[in-house]
Amino acid sequence: MDPQANRSRKTAIIAVLAVLLIISLIFGFWAFSGRQDYKNNVNTKVASAVSQAKSQQSATDKTYYTQLAEQPYKTFSGPSTYGSVTFSYPKNWSAYVDETSANEPVDGYFAPDVVPGIQSDTAFPLRVELVDSDYSDVVNQFEPQVSQGSLTSAAFMPAKLKNSANVQAGVRLDGIIGQDNNNNPLKGSMVILKVRDKTLEIYTQTTSSLQEFDNIILPSLTFAP
Repeated sequence: MDPQANRSRKTAIIAVLAVLLIISLIFGFWAFSGRQDYKNNVNTKVASAVSQAKSQQSATDKTYYTQLAEQPYKTFSGPSTYGSVTFSYPKNWSAYVDETSANEPVDGYFAPDVVPGIQSDTAFPLRVELVDSDYSDVVNQFEPQVSQGSLTSAAFMPAKLKNSANVQAGVRLDGIIGQDNNNNPLKGSMVILKVRDKTLEIYTQTTSSLQEFDNIILPSLTFAP
């Protein structure tokens, strides 16, 4: 065999072995570093995992017990003279309803446990207003916000009244539905419906109560046309 070729072959073999050795060393260092990191921080990692699991479980438990506390539901029934507006709401909520005004036969405030002062800056989970105003006038008040995009608008018909005669479809608004006493925006959802010669506004001033609004209150809403 040609000595020169033999030397070239040995050089190539040595180069390949050197590359393999370097790769092995790099892999070994990486594996060792990972093992050392796990060894040095295993307690921290375990504690973090336990804390995360407890947090998730706590959130799950909170949702479960909140839903449990809300059942079975209370029922609000408005004056029969003004259409007997009726709906269910969580049993752990309280209500303050003023029915003394001819211009606003129903003015209701609903909140968990105790209803805050109605002049406070509280964003109420549920407000109910039956007003002596034309339906189209009430809806038109929100047209600027719909045009600007701060509110979205969609047709709405109470599920319990879909097959009832003389019931006019209303409108649902989602977004910035109003302001508190300090002019801070209130983000929530509102349904506006014509009830005889009056107009019903039923709404939540906070997105945190949308679950109750969408799953309890609106599905149970009804009135006498």
